[in-house]
Amino acid sequence: MAGKKLTCLECGQTNRVPENRLDENPKCGTCGAGLMPGKAVEVDWATLQKAARTDEVPLVVDFWAPWCGPCKMMGPEFSKAAGALKSRARLVKLNTEDFPQSGQTYGIRGIPTMIRFDKGREGARQSGAMRADQIVGWVG
Repeated sequence: MAGKKLTCLECGQTNRVPENRLDENPKCGTCGAGLMPGKAVEVDWATLQKAARTDEVPLVVDFWAPWCGPCKMMGPEFSKAAGALKSRARLVKLNTEDFPQSGQTYGIRGIPTMIRFDKGREGARQSGAMRADQIVGWVG
């Protein structure tokens, strides 16, 4: 049976999940971590690169830094949006302080910046802090 490819955000393993089971808390076949966690997950550079290239469910990345006031304000809102979008998209966070190559790789000029990846390509980009309902509306 065909399904949607998802990269495990914990171990990096690629999994295939039947589309009609995305809202049933699917787990990674390798490590058992939830694949559609319904919360914002902090990821590292390698995991982001693989998920952005591989995932067949929208991947929304919040590029942020701990010193950024608007980033801190948006953090809880981004997490709320992750819960609202649980079976439709995965929301992840990448600390640009820990992974400075992200700015050059993705052309990020200011933070917070969100990028939505759709099947390996950048689908949309939004800079500036947003409320949860605005994030949900933007993701679609």
